[in-house]
Amino acid sequence: MRVNSISRARGRAALGVSVAALAVGATAGAGPADAQPQRQPRAAAAPAADCSAAYRIEQKLSTGTTWRMCWHYDSKAGLVLEKISYQPKGETKPIKVLNSARLGQIDVPYDDGSVEYDDLTGFGFAQGLVNMNAAECPGGTIKTVKVPDAFYSDSPDIKGLCATTRSRGHAYRMQADTGNKVYQQQGKDLLIYTVNKVGWYEYMTEWRFQDDGTLNMNVGATGSLSPGDYDAGDGRGWPIGKGPKSYATSHSHNVFWRLDFGLDGSTKGRVEQYDSKVTAPARGQEAPTNRTTVTKVTKELAGDAKNYRWWRMVSATGKNKDGHARSYEIVPGATTKFLGRSFTKHDVYFTEYDKCEQFASNNTGACPSGHGKSVDSWVNGQTLTHPITWVNVGFHHIARDEDQQPMPVHWQGFSIAPRDVTAMNPLTPAALADQNGQVTPRS
Repeated sequence: MRVNSISRARGRAALGVSVAALAVGATAGAGPADAQPQRQPRAAAAPAADCSAAYRIEQKLSTGTTWRMCWHYDSKAGLVLEKISYQPKGETKPIKVLNSARLGQIDVPYDDGSVEYDDLTGFGFAQGLVNMNAAECPGGTIKTVKVPDAFYSDSPDIKGLCATTRSRGHAYRMQADTGNKVYQQQGKDLLIYTVNKVGWYEYMTEWRFQDDGTLNMNVGATGSLSPGDYDAGDGRGWPIGKGPKSYATSHSHNVFWRLDFGLDGSTKGRVEQYDSKVTAPARGQEAPTNRTTVTKVTKELAGDAKNYRWWRMVSATGKNKDGHARSYEIVPGATTKFLGRSFTKHDVYFTEYDKCEQFASNNTGACPSGHGKSVDSWVNGQTLTHPITWVNVGFHHIARDEDQQPMPVHWQGFSIAPRDVTAMNPLTPAALADQNGQVTPRS
């Protein structure tokens, strides 16, 4: 859903803003995202993040976990998080997770074939950063971002980056085998988000850093349905006016994320794919069997999600206290895969790092002549020594009466979950800390 022709032209004109021109400004207010973590007993002092205070986010959650990272604002990708590390209680130093994490593209094709938008590289996503007030960032800090040629402000200083904390409900619950003892913990998240207005849509890009080491990445679309699109009465739209009127044109949102893992400070992580196969009971067995196999992904891959399939990025250098290699598992979210373009036909891509490969489609990186313009064309058999992960999550938006007015947020995204990053649950209560590898009844 797009803006009128004047705003559309303005979006195109803004694409000449250089990346270097976008910088962070002062921090507005104070809140939990600026709190410095208390030193853990017998723990070494954590090294300072490799960025100035204005670019730093550091949060110790009430459950004992600290997340640290740097950030900057890109003229096309918007918010970029860098040097992301995670330090749960019991770990003497931060565990590095990601070199960088950001959006890789938002591709929006319309069902009637009339138009297709690449919101990051072709429609001024970054210049659409909007101001937020304290009510939108409860209990948190709103940081100021400098955005030259900002579309929706007379000033380049946009109060547009919220960092706050949120409760998420139970992190765990366990009833003891004897007695009435209940072990339970309410989980806490560090939430970082921006709002970027593109046409009639407003994209809420959020990053949720859980106290158990999980990272959730989501884009929520809200704002308004475009009144200029109420003309699809041929089965490619849905009536939202009184009677059979105002058919809003259906369309897709294909969101890509670009992740550069840096587990334990190394870019040389390895990719593994796991597949499980279920077979019928045999030889008197009471139930079917399920065997899981691993495939080491050594060359670039365009991967498709399947039942019983998953991937993980494994540290090349780090192990937990049990001697197991640290890794992060990619946990897909709900998706509707758009089959109309070659770059949206796959759910995940692993490509070898190339500085010029920055966006999943309509790539604007400084690539040499003849270099492919979309992520699918970059999968050409190179050996993976520094893998870049691209995740594609689609949403097919068929409008409904409830989408007006304003339109409720519809979310799409995925997670990365720690697998063997720590030897036990990082939130394990002290009374259960000795139960590593063998469960003993507890009163």
